[in-house]
Amino acid sequence: MSDDLTEGQTAIIPDGFVSNVWGHGFGHAVGPFYSRRDPQTHLEVMAFRVASHHANGMNNCHGGMLMSFADMAWGRVISNQREVGWVTVRLVTDFIGPGLMGDWVEGTSEIIAEDGDIFTVAGRVWSGERVLMTGTGVYKGIRSIRRKAGYREAKE
Repeated sequence: MSDDLTEGQTAIIPDGFVSNVWGHGFGHAVGPFYSRRDPQTHLEVMAFRVASHHANGMNNCHGGMLMSFADMAWGRVISNQREVGWVTVRLVTDFIGPGLMGDWVEGTSEIIAEDGDIFTVAGRVWSGERVLMTGTGVYKGIRSIRRKAGYREAKE
């Protein structure tokens, strides 16, 4: 990704969302990403704005981008609720509707089963009132990631 941000990337970010810093790698290339975490429940919603580098041939968000986003957004519940890093074992998704250029896309999940270091989550991805994707993911916990208090909290 270049340093020249697209109009979609510089558009207004909804209140409560903070930037997720990806200094290198895949997340840096396909981002930027944002998140909002409820301070009481620690439930987190991850988000991005559909920009030209996310587009398919029909100028909508590419399905591979939605799947990659779902993988990251859905796995985060494990990091946040169990403080465990993870790798994806299986991701099953159903495409419900398109992500349109400029859409603010959000995603989250919940842990529905846990067996040792294997976690199953149910998740969804949406934009406004439109559901874009639903599915399940199976993730393997690989290491502890205990965080400092206040990590990734919104700054005033």
